[in-house]
Amino acid sequence: MALLTFSSCEDKLTELNENPNVVAPSSANPNMLMPTVMAEAAKKYLDWGYGDAAGIVQHTQKDGWFSGHNHYDWSPTDWSDYYNQLRNNDFLYKRAVALNYKFHQGVALTMRAFLFGNITDLWGDAPYTEALKGDVSDDMIRPKYDSQEVIYKGIIEDLKAASSLFASGDVTGYRTGYDVYYNGDPAKWQKFANSLLLRYYMRVSAKLPDVAKAGIESIYSSGIYIKAASEDAAMDYAGGVAGNSWPGAAEFNTDPSEFRRRKPAKLLMDQLIATEDPRLKVWFQPVYVRWVADPTLATPVDQFIRKNGVIQTGTVSLTDAQFLTETKAGNKFTRHYNPNTFTVAVDTREYVGVPAGLIDPSSFNYNPTPGQVVQNQHVSQLSETYRGTRGGLLKARLISAAEVSFILAEAAQKGWSVGAAETHYNNGVKNSLDTWGASSSYATFIEKNGVKFNNTLAQIMEQKWIASWTSAIEAWMDYRRTGLPAFKAGPAAPESVLPVRFIYGDNETNFNNANSVSALGKLEENTHTKIRGKNSQWAKPWVIQGTGKPW
Repeated sequence: MALLTFSSCEDKLTELNENPNVVAPSSANPNMLMPTVMAEAAKKYLDWGYGDAAGIVQHTQKDGWFSGHNHYDWSPTDWSDYYNQLRNNDFLYKRAVALNYKFHQGVALTMRAFLFGNITDLWGDAPYTEALKGDVSDDMIRPKYDSQEVIYKGIIEDLKAASSLFASGDVTGYRTGYDVYYNGDPAKWQKFANSLLLRYYMRVSAKLPDVAKAGIESIYSSGIYIKAASEDAAMDYAGGVAGNSWPGAAEFNTDPSEFRRRKPAKLLMDQLIATEDPRLKVWFQPVYVRWVADPTLATPVDQFIRKNGVIQTGTVSLTDAQFLTETKAGNKFTRHYNPNTFTVAVDTREYVGVPAGLIDPSSFNYNPTPGQVVQNQHVSQLSETYRGTRGGLLKARLISAAEVSFILAEAAQKGWSVGAAETHYNNGVKNSLDTWGASSSYATFIEKNGVKFNNTLAQIMEQKWIASWTSAIEAWMDYRRTGLPAFKAGPAAPESVLPVRFIYGDNETNFNNANSVSALGKLEENTHTKIRGKNSQWAKPWVIQGTGKPW
C-alpha cells in the first residue's frame, strides 16, 4: 500500500507541474514562432530607420526632444531587444531542425543573419559564437565578444545556407498566414536571403574585397535576388494599438506632438526640390504659412498671419488641427515681410526643411511660436500618410529592390562583372519611385539634371540615400563605408563629424565587463573620441579601420 500511495502521489505531482496554459518546448509549433520573430525584427529596424538614424543621415530633424536625433548626444544603448529576438529565433531554428522543416530552418537562418547584422553594424564587436548559450554553461552567461570580421563572415555563411534550403522549394510544415513577409513563398525568401548577401558583401568590400567581389558576381550571375518593388522584404502594419501601428500614429489623436516634432531635414528637402523629385509630395507637406516678400509693407514683418491675403488680427498661429481643416478647404495662409527693412533671412519656399544640428530648431525660419506647444508653421511636416496607423505605404521594409539595384550599380562602377552601372542605377531610381507610388514620373525624372546618370559613385550613393527613406540605417552604414553623401554635423553637435557606432550599454560594461573591455580595446580612437574615450559613438570599428572613411 505504501508503494502504491507513493506512486499515486508522484503521478499527481507530475500532473501538477505541467502547466496546462503553456506549450511544452518539445511540442512547440515553429509556425507560431515565426510571426513574433519577423514582426519584432521589422519593427525594430524601422524604429531606428525612421527614428534617430534618420537624424544622423539628415532625412529628418526634430524640433522637440531633439538632442539625440539632431546632435548625436547619445547615452549607452542596450542591445537586449536584439538578443531577446535572437533567443526566440534560436528556438525556431532548433524546432525546425527537430521536425526537418527546411523552410522554417531557412527563415530562422535568414533572420539570425539579419539580427546579428544589425548588432554588429550598430555596435561593432559583439557576443556571437558564445551567444544564446546561457543554458549550456554558466561560462556562457558572460559570453566573449567576437570580432566584426568573424560575425560578418558568419552572417554570410548563414545566408548561403538559407538560400540553399529555400532553393529546395520544400515548405513541409508551413501553415498559411504565419509568414508576415512572403506568406510561405520559398522563392521570394531565397531572393531575400541573396539580397541580404549582396548587402553584406558590399558592407565588407573595403576590408575583404576579393570575398565581396566573388560573392556579388556569383549572386548576380544566379539572377536570384530582389528586382522589383513588389518583392521587397516588408511587413504591413496591422493597425490598432501602438505596437501594431506605424510609429507614433496610434497615439496621434491623444498626443500628436511626436508627429509634429519630426520634420524633414533641409539637406534632403533641398535635394528633392532641386530635381523636382516626385517623392517630395509623397513624403512631405507644404508649410502651413508661407513667407511673402512685400516691399510695400509699412512694418518690417507681419505680427499676425494672413488668410487668403487678409490679415487675421490677433492670430499669430492656428493649431495643427485647425490648419489641417483650413488648408483642406482650400484656404492659403501667408505672413508678409518687407525685404528692405526686415533683416532676418527667411525661406519663402512652399516646402522648407530644418538645417541639421541647430541649437534651437523650433525657432527656425523665424517661427513666432518656438517650443513644443505649437508646430512650426513656417517649416514642412511629414505628409498626411504618416498620421495613419496602417495600410498603403506604411510598411517596415527590411531590404528593397532599390537598395539591391544601387548595390549592383556600385559594384559595376567598381568594374566587377555584374552588368552595366547605368542600368542598375536607373533600376534603383525606378524601383524607389515604384515603392512610393510615383512610378508614372520615372521617364521624365530620370532625364533631369542631377538625376541622369553621370557614372560617379557620389551620384549612386546620393540616390541610394534618398531611396533609403524610413530605412536610414542603410544610408548610415553606406556613409560610414564611403563618406557619401558628404554630411556635415550641425553647429550644436559635440563633434564636427557624424558618429560611426552606438555606445555599448551599461548592462555589458557592468555585468560582462572583462569581455566588453576587451572589445573596447579593439576600437580605434581618434581626435573625436576625447569626451567618451573608446566607448564612444566616434570610435571606429573594424569594418572601417584603415579605410580613411568616413572622415
